[in-house]
Amino acid sequence: MIYIIVAIVLFVVELIYFRVADKFNIIDHPNERSSHSEVTLRGGGIIFWFASLFYFMQNPQESYLFFIGITIVSLVSFWDDIRSLSNKIRIIAHFLAITLIFYNLDIFEVLPIALIAISYIISIGIINAYNFMDGINGITGIYTLVVLSSLLYINEYVITFENKDFIIYPILASIVFLFFNFRKRAKCFAGDIGSIAIAFWVIFLILKLMLVTNSFVWILLLLVYGVDTIGTILHRLYLKQNIFEAHRLHFYQILSNEYKLQHRVVSGVYGCIQIIVSGLVICLFHKINDLALILLLAIPALLIYLLKFYFIKLSVRKIN
Repeated sequence: MIYIIVAIVLFVVELIYFRVADKFNIIDHPNERSSHSEVTLRGGGIIFWFASLFYFMQNPQESYLFFIGITIVSLVSFWDDIRSLSNKIRIIAHFLAITLIFYNLDIFEVLPIALIAISYIISIGIINAYNFMDGINGITGIYTLVVLSSLLYINEYVITFENKDFIIYPILASIVFLFFNFRKRAKCFAGDIGSIAIAFWVIFLILKLMLVTNSFVWILLLLVYGVDTIGTILHRLYLKQNIFEAHRLHFYQILSNEYKLQHRVVSGVYGCIQIIVSGLVICLFHKINDLALILLLAIPALLIYLLKFYFIKLSVRKIN
């Protein structure tokens, strides 16, 4: 019953936010590098922060550090949605928020300094990767739903590592958000506040699962986003482009913009591939060496990503 109430409240909060965003002109203006062509309300992902607020109100002792952290990144990201901030301010906020969940998870006590530094780099990288990948209707909501559902299954049937409500609340927020975003013409976009807040939540859950199982293999729950992001960054560095500027070189952007595939189809494909990867990770965990499993799944994913260059070549031929 509580889940139905939370879902209804999140739905109402989203509708109220639409009125606020419309009144204060919090909208996304498409440009030549956008994957959409209509002016659309920005910041619909604010309900992920509200989902964290509802959980915090019920479990203040166990979640206060996480809630402070997600509030920091949400406030900075929402301000960035309204008025652009410098990369330095965003990175400082991300670093501070990640530090809070590291304290929450006792990472400073259980990991050596070298691994702590690597954890910072990976965590901040994931936050930004989620933001980079939030470019077409449905992709953030679908992918998040897949990742969180995988974590919920692991929590219920493989190893219990977290209060299940802490996983279900963002799932409910994802479903509500998808109701408004998974459309041919989206009612709203997640905005930085949505993509970064949910990325922060996912990072916390995956880090905790890694610590409980003493296994790095769970990073594969983000394999599809990871391969597309890292591959695209390397591609842009090769082209000598500024990786922090807007672009249209992600694989999903090539499929949506150059080949005119529906956003919902592309988002669904990304989600389906991650479902397959997550299912294999869950089935093969403890049966195969962690490094071997990572290579077994990462290499095919990389090969799929390399198809992007074939599609780019075909699009160039059509233009010529």
